[in-house]
Amino acid sequence: MLIVVAAADPEPRPRLVDRYLVAALDAGIRPLLVVTKTDLADPAPFLSHFDGLDLRVFTSARGEMPTDAIGAELVGHSTVFVGHSGVGKSTLVNALVPSAGRATGHVNQVTGRGRHTSSSTVSLRYENAAGTGWVIDTPGVRSFGLGHVDPANILAAFTELAAIAEDCPRGCTHLVDAPDCALIEAAQRGELGPAELARLDSLQRLLQTFADKADSRDAK
Repeated sequence: MLIVVAAADPEPRPRLVDRYLVAALDAGIRPLLVVTKTDLADPAPFLSHFDGLDLRVFTSARGEMPTDAIGAELVGHSTVFVGHSGVGKSTLVNALVPSAGRATGHVNQVTGRGRHTSSSTVSLRYENAAGTGWVIDTPGVRSFGLGHVDPANILAAFTELAAIAEDCPRGCTHLVDAPDCALIEAAQRGELGPAELARLDSLQRLLQTFADKADSRDAK
């Protein structure tokens, strides 16, 4: 899974990327991340959110697209391209597969939202000197649900936190009110850095989503 976000215009959404990562790792898919439009903003603050993760990151700017480096990761694989509307995903696909002819658009300067220029999912053959692969281009999204994911697998997407959670009691929910949670105790002792605290917040928000769904089902 190649996750495409923009450094600006539209602003990057860390929690959307978290959801993509959870879905990828739950399915046993290797995630990759491309940050476009780095000529408009420094991607470092956004990328710090993912410190500690085993995540290959590429950056691109106007006139500078690492197609060779990205292409090397595509050979021998079928790779689905996902991302928010307006981040430059179709532009990237066209650069990798010149015959693709995927429509490109612009970001609305008032709403900050991109237009859905790609309205269908297509599979495109990628080729370079090392071999071939498949690029699966998907329409841009504004939200991404995780109803298909097993909640027990969510923690696996947060590698650095999963190691700490090994000291949690059996059946720990890792939510903000979880008793004796090793993650919460580590945060309270000041052992987690800013990036880890942000990741813990993302983890707990995702877990709370599933907890709320379970409560809703039980109430019916």
